[in-house]
Amino acid sequence: MDNVSEMQVFARVVQLGSFSAAARALNLTPSAISKQIGRLEDRLGTRLFNRTTRRLNLTEAGTGFYERCRQILSDIEEAEQAVADLLSTPRGTLKLALPSAFGRLHVAPVLAEYLQRYPDMRIDLNLNDRLIDIMAEGMDLAIRIGDLSDSSLIARRLAPNRRVVCGAPEYFARTAIPEKPKDLLAHNCVVYTYRASRNDWHFSGPEGKETIHVTGNLEANSAEALQEAVLSGLGIGLLPMWLIGADLKAGRMVEVLTDFHFPDSAVYAVYPPGRHLSPKVRSFVDYLAEYFSGDLDWLDDETGATLQAGSG
Repeated sequence: MDNVSEMQVFARVVQLGSFSAAARALNLTPSAISKQIGRLEDRLGTRLFNRTTRRLNLTEAGTGFYERCRQILSDIEEAEQAVADLLSTPRGTLKLALPSAFGRLHVAPVLAEYLQRYPDMRIDLNLNDRLIDIMAEGMDLAIRIGDLSDSSLIARRLAPNRRVVCGAPEYFARTAIPEKPKDLLAHNCVVYTYRASRNDWHFSGPEGKETIHVTGNLEANSAEALQEAVLSGLGIGLLPMWLIGADLKAGRMVEVLTDFHFPDSAVYAVYPPGRHLSPKVRSFVDYLAEYFSGDLDWLDDETGATLQAGSG
């Protein structure tokens, strides 16, 4: 029997006043209790009880040992309760890594409500489009957009990531409207540098799959910079609905090549694996999943206006 168990048996004997009462409380036999106390006394090298036929009395050593045992057992109980509380109530600091534009537009605005719901939580927010190693950099949770590379991380899908080919009415007022993906070869296309094979746009359409190698005079590692370039009439972009949904709805941008689509993609919450997911991570992932399941314009496949050849 380990030291803590021996302390628990000893303390229960003291509290209940007899081996038999302690045996009943602990679902043991009186002889088993007597043997455990005997082994404890042998290990300590002193008697803990003065035994008589009628009652047990603590020795001086037993009294001192009981006081220490009571404190140690109380500390253990408090430590276990603290862990139980931690596992049931989100608290502490959540280190969160987000893509810059998506984090600013769709996560930062809802942090206040989350923190009001969980007042014992703090958030350490990192906005960065660089693909960071969340385990190496000590992050609890990250949002990833697009295809996930093979890794040991756990991923939960939060929302779709539909991308569309789009431009400003000003741009299409002075150039031909593309009817097929190959028409993009004659257009100024702005590209996102953090995307793998950034100049290769993969389409699926009525005639199957095809890849177009686009070119243009602007490349950027910021989705919002590309958004502004397209809005200014610089050229055509391949941009996500979560970024330009409002622009399409307001007519500041128009979608083209609507019969052609891109591979399915999504927004994910990713976090390190473990047998037990911490309440702070679980609560935030559940909160985001609840939020993104709501009525959001950019999740609507019919959000934007479209512009077809000959219509402008």
